[in-house]
Amino acid sequence: MHWTRYAVGVLATLAGLLLVWYFRDIVGYIIVSAVLAIIGTPLAKLMKRVRVRGRSVPDWLAALVVLLLLWGVGVAMFAIFIPLVFDKLTALASVDFSTILASFEQPLRKLQNFLEEYFSLNVSTISISDTIGAQVERLFNPEKLQNFLGSIVSGVANAVIALFSITFITFFFLKDDNLFLRIILAVTPTKYEGNVKHALSSASSLLSRYFIGILAESTIMMLMVSISLICCGYLPQNAFFIGLIVGVLNVIPYVGPWLGFGISLLVSMAFVGGGTTMTFIVLSLAITILAAQMIDNFLLQPLLYSNSVNAHPLEIFIVILMAGHFAGVVGMLFAIPGYTVLRVIAKEFFNHFKIVRKLTEKM
Repeated sequence: MHWTRYAVGVLATLAGLLLVWYFRDIVGYIIVSAVLAIIGTPLAKLMKRVRVRGRSVPDWLAALVVLLLLWGVGVAMFAIFIPLVFDKLTALASVDFSTILASFEQPLRKLQNFLEEYFSLNVSTISISDTIGAQVERLFNPEKLQNFLGSIVSGVANAVIALFSITFITFFFLKDDNLFLRIILAVTPTKYEGNVKHALSSASSLLSRYFIGILAESTIMMLMVSISLICCGYLPQNAFFIGLIVGVLNVIPYVGPWLGFGISLLVSMAFVGGGTTMTFIVLSLAITILAAQMIDNFLLQPLLYSNSVNAHPLEIFIVILMAGHFAGVVGMLFAIPGYTVLRVIAKEFFNHFKIVRKLTEKM
């Protein structure tokens, strides 16, 4: 009887996971809506406390105003950056990177000779410049860029459906603070309802601080890099495009800053002209991004995140490596919030295990 109950539980769990996978698009809409609701709920609650002629703001009106604000921020960002991104991608498709890389032929040749002479590396049959050139041309292949643009256009219909669904669901999550909780409790055994309520409350609080911190950090990084590059003589549209790249990729832990620097360097070499030397481009970009990362690591992250995740840095590093191994860059992007939710759940339901108590003792 004991094993029968466990077998039924395992089969029910597997059936639930299969349903989630089958309806993964809808589940994704609900998760995104829940995240947006977590971000907007503090503002919605603040609006509900406002009294006009002795009456409080209706729940539907507070939810609608917050939803419009979220839409306004999103539309403003798209209106500013999407045309810029398309313009730069189109321009990249026509850039002759072989000419640009030719200017690095001499220093790359010196590097190759240095490796051959001092490290006894047999690289005489391999040209470093040719290898780098081949990789750059493969990455920025005009046909691939055009296909990428075409795939974006073809996905507009799906994006419209997704945006409408997310907007609709988010409105009701904002209107009714407990709606998501009631959905979860509807499929939760009665004896675990208290644990689920406490877990959702803790997870919402931690994730709210985390996501707001991520948005603020990316925006500040983008502005710092953009303004610094404009001061170095970059054209404003190029500076803001590079700042956008650095700000967006900065949300990927550890790897993001390096990706941002590498892509920004290629973009800079392609678009910064007017007699500007490659040495100046590399130095100005490296110093700008390094300075921004120093400010981010020692000032922004401690101020914005505080104890939002409540985990040891080594613990987070290992989790990010594991997520990157299983799901690549996307896994690294969602590693911290996903691990935060798992720790909250483990603390509520598996706290009798010693390892769980150790991992969650600061929560």
